[in-house]
Amino acid sequence: MKVGFIGLGNVGAKLSGSLLRNGVDLRIHDLDEARVSDFVMRGATRGNSPAELMENCDIVITCLPSPTISAAVVDQMLPHVREGKIWLEMSTTDEAEVKRLGNMVIKRGGAAVDCPVSGGCHRADTGNISIFAGCDRATFETVLPFLTIMGRRILHTGDLGSASVLKVITNFLATANLVSCAEALTVAKGAGMDLGVAYEAIAISSGTSFVHETESQVILNGSRDISFTMDLVAKDIGLFQKVADSANVPLEMNPLLISIFNDGIERYGSRELSPNIIKRLEDATGLDIRAPGFPPEMIDDEPEEAGREIIVRR
Repeated sequence: MKVGFIGLGNVGAKLSGSLLRNGVDLRIHDLDEARVSDFVMRGATRGNSPAELMENCDIVITCLPSPTISAAVVDQMLPHVREGKIWLEMSTTDEAEVKRLGNMVIKRGGAAVDCPVSGGCHRADTGNISIFAGCDRATFETVLPFLTIMGRRILHTGDLGSASVLKVITNFLATANLVSCAEALTVAKGAGMDLGVAYEAIAISSGTSFVHETESQVILNGSRDISFTMDLVAKDIGLFQKVADSANVPLEMNPLLISIFNDGIERYGSRELSPNIIKRLEDATGLDIRAPGFPPEMIDDEPEEAGREIIVRR
């Protein structure tokens, strides 16, 4: 099967790189010519437009920064959708929007899957990231061989749209973890603790988390480089708030997180790296939350291995 991939950003380049590295017949499209040229040099085929990719490929994957951009791309692809064509939306997006777009694809005889990823860009780079997939079971089984190339743990979440709901739920939790880690490290510094010791104390305790074991390290290094920016955090927790509002669930923590990141964006810019939300506390206290011995970026040192479906306990 021929696979098209649209969107070679921080995540998309890594996911599509796993496909290319593992011998998939890959066509790519991105507005950044340098990124496209790099993939072509490594063996991918250039796609001149989303329409061309849908016309010539069996599966087209999109990994784009916003629902608006995804909608524009799908609009270009729709005239070329027919039976046997599959659209995979790997962006973090809005449940209602992915259903709207997916149903347009389905009405033309194609199939649609929302399959966002979770687990950090460093794991996307090695094919060890986790992937959620929302679609009918038959479509899931068709795309599973490709999902297991891009990810290690694949979860069929239910119908179209369900994966997008779960993705923004997990991103809310990650954001809450990031802010709590920033506060914990700043308090440790203010209390005169050695930050290297504080990191290890948290890591071996009930207070640890995936975010602490990754983002706290680049915070302490000072690079704050986790390949994710404040505007993307704001988008994700905004989508989570929308889900909560639709479900009539009154939230207390997420509105505060939205306020914190809106303030961070106003102070430091929308494209500031998300772990630099700690700068609000550094500025307020005059403390420098850095320590020696921590890496400037996260690298997945686990060997790449074939992915598998996660079976839900019933």
